[in-house]
Amino acid sequence: MRSSSLLQHAATYYNYFLFCCIVATTLPTTTTAYLFMSAGNSFGRIFRISTWGESHGGGVGVTVDGCPPRIPLTREEIQVDLDRRRPGQSRITTPRNEADGVEIMSGLNADGVTLGTPLAMLVRNKDQRSSDYLENDMKVAYRPSHADATYDAKYGVRAIAGGGRSSARETIGRVAAGAIARKLLKMHNGIEVLAYVSKVQDIEATNIDEDNFTMEDVDSNIVRCPDADSAERMLERIDEIRKSGNSIGGVVTCVARNVPAGLGAPVFDKLEADLAKACMSLPAAKGFESGDGFAGTLLTGKQHNDEFYIDPVTGATRTKTNRSGGIQGGISNGENVVIHVAFKPTSTIGQKQETVTRDGEQVELRGKGRHDPCVLPRAVPMVEAMMALVLADHVMMQHAQCELFPNMEEDQPNPMGTTAEREGGPKHVTVIGGSSPVSQRVDEE
Repeated sequence: MRSSSLLQHAATYYNYFLFCCIVATTLPTTTTAYLFMSAGNSFGRIFRISTWGESHGGGVGVTVDGCPPRIPLTREEIQVDLDRRRPGQSRITTPRNEADGVEIMSGLNADGVTLGTPLAMLVRNKDQRSSDYLENDMKVAYRPSHADATYDAKYGVRAIAGGGRSSARETIGRVAAGAIARKLLKMHNGIEVLAYVSKVQDIEATNIDEDNFTMEDVDSNIVRCPDADSAERMLERIDEIRKSGNSIGGVVTCVARNVPAGLGAPVFDKLEADLAKACMSLPAAKGFESGDGFAGTLLTGKQHNDEFYIDPVTGATRTKTNRSGGIQGGISNGENVVIHVAFKPTSTIGQKQETVTRDGEQVELRGKGRHDPCVLPRAVPMVEAMMALVLADHVMMQHAQCELFPNMEEDQPNPMGTTAEREGGPKHVTVIGGSSPVSQRVDEE
């Protein structure tokens, strides 16, 4: 299916979104809440998702609105990503035994083709053990660094069993929706989204070829690190921490390949800003970097700048390095989009900690129940899902705003990025200004 037909309806959704925004400013506050599902449960503009459900409730799920019509979609395609996220995969994940089988409730016709109407997906909870929370001190005491206390402060009530919406089980809806976004991106421009565990505590993966590593490489070990030597050392560290009743954190790196140039906006809706919000909304996420991130602060401008060149095969504008992580000025430049997400150690641990009860009594608490000693292996498909959701949304916004009418101007910029190709091949290379560098006078604030 050609991307033009697949995304042609994006303009309609974009105009509807703008209309709703205008209407929202003219209606009473009590009315605007009905325009979009709000209160922090929805994400996206055109490709928009709303997740729902609690960890120990009847089930969890997602509603996906804005998905283009005429896309063949099967339950099995979505299940692949959910299987990579589900608990009970190995000794370094929570032993909660959930199959996480997805049910597609709406949005498909009898032939398994998307209708363009909302897709609703449900995963039923089957192995919740609420007694692990309700029959001990965890019923009244807040887990240190967990959302228990802040949820109670905000709402005045909380789902004690399983943590409710603060549980990583909420991410089932994101991953299911991300699987649809992943397919959309693959059909549009061959876009591929892959993540891996790049760091566990101070153990960092090396020798990762970000252009060529595969999902099979990532899933070849239970840590989900494509560098086998580093993965072995990471696993030893996680096991050591796990056996002591403690937890450990680290970093997930995500790479999106074949992303076309032009996605994103210059100011508040920068591509990296939306990616940061998406990834920082994940449970236990505490840090975000785009490209070189904080390491770039140790370099000079000359060292950090990604110099341009003309690809001798395609004639496209490329960069010699990718310290920008595929995003410059908030807009994709056609190189790999690379982000890093830091995850803190799991809050619930088996060692005693000082805390307080809901009534304000100081107590000691030892966490019970089934919890991940390290969230990183299961965070990999979660980060992939958020990257895919953001990119799908931006692809559709780009088509709605900038590609609704073809650019017929003769004076156009040279095509840019890994998948771009100049018609007729590379131009003859000429040196501007002889052997001396081109001089520019720049007057920026």
